[in-house]
Amino acid sequence: MKAVNRLIVIALTAIAALLSASCTQSDDGAQSRRNSNYMWFDCEANYQRLSSPDSIRYYLAKCKDAGFDNVVVDVKSIMGEVLYDSRIAPYMGEWDGWYRSQDYDMLSYFIEYGHEMDMGVYASLNIFSGGHNWARRGIIYKEHPEWQSIVNDKGVLKPISEYTKTYNGMLNPADPQVQQYELDILREFAEKYPGIDGVIFDRVRYDDMTSDFSDLSRSLFEEYSGKAVENWPEDIIGWEKDASGELTWTRGKDFIKWVEWRASVISGFIHRAHELLKGINPDLAIGDYTGAWYPTYYQLGVNWASKEYDPSEEYDWASPEYRNTGYAEMLDIYMTGLYYTLVTKEEVDKAAGITGPRSEAAMDNSLTYCYSIEGGAELARRITCGAVPVIGSIYVEQYKGDWDRFARAVRQARKDTDGVMIFDIVHIINHGLWDRVSLNNNDI
Repeated sequence: MKAVNRLIVIALTAIAALLSASCTQSDDGAQSRRNSNYMWFDCEANYQRLSSPDSIRYYLAKCKDAGFDNVVVDVKSIMGEVLYDSRIAPYMGEWDGWYRSQDYDMLSYFIEYGHEMDMGVYASLNIFSGGHNWARRGIIYKEHPEWQSIVNDKGVLKPISEYTKTYNGMLNPADPQVQQYELDILREFAEKYPGIDGVIFDRVRYDDMTSDFSDLSRSLFEEYSGKAVENWPEDIIGWEKDASGELTWTRGKDFIKWVEWRASVISGFIHRAHELLKGINPDLAIGDYTGAWYPTYYQLGVNWASKEYDPSEEYDWASPEYRNTGYAEMLDIYMTGLYYTLVTKEEVDKAAGITGPRSEAAMDNSLTYCYSIEGGAELARRITCGAVPVIGSIYVEQYKGDWDRFARAVRQARKDTDGVMIFDIVHIINHGLWDRVSLNNNDI
């Protein structure tokens, strides 16, 4: 099964490259691509549901019957806890009053039953997240509080555990100890599960533009830039009142270089993780899951584009060297989060104002094609330059109360990318959407 899935990934990559000979060409051959489709299983939302082998087999069969040829199973939570027996990371033995024994090997059942059904089984791991701030739980609260990000909250520097604006208790991605810890977890995981078809990285990023402002990050940045920051942290970001009287961050004189450095931190980690995992298992597919809103995603320190793409030609936040931080070439699968309720670019043209929630990290309130399924997919394919298959990812709950639009969004994502990922199965179950999500349905 693993060899078959690996061949599919290689074929999709080759097809994508042929369809996008250069970064500036548009892709007019979308409908000729072979779709590869994924259903996501979140670890927290499905904790009780996936606590028995029979339930795992049942929901895998439901996914298979609905036309999904792959599943993604969350095995490392935003708290830094894992759902398998680890010598490194703490075990997630309880959630919402439901308990599991540490010898319960959930993922082994997924691999066994999924492969019996000729399905690909992928594991997702939250990388640089180490706590749930609203639940006050995770490794930043217990094992490693020293690794948490330091947030610049309107000019006041504080640990992210004291920053309740976000529930993500993010680690400092630039900390060498944090990076080595996460690489050790990846090594252990790949050696423990040789039968897994691939690994999908999630939250390989900073929390937002306000982190990390630790003394360590300052020192590492000064080493990278070759000069001292004269006024810390104002030379990176300052704070001014906007038209509504709210304090908002503004760019300091070292801002552009800081943006470049942060992206180099994330890109460097992706490269090291790629080398590590491929050294253990050359057939292991490596994927990444990010938001699709590239024009502002730099705020999270992430450049998921190809190195062939030069964002400095389009965006004033990118230095000419920023392109060197692109890491699409390091991926076998790229899942782009199309978290938009506007489906087509035509709907953007007709919209009277902002439509749908803009609550995800680094989103803004612009009314551009990027904030539609069609436009977001088009941008993702253009800037990845055919280096990796692009999987359009749909967040089900955004369409609550308008399931016809949900079906149209899935159809559009399948048309404009190399497949679809549905986040998450819990919403399909809770809202009884199996008929709506069935890829065997001609309406989908």
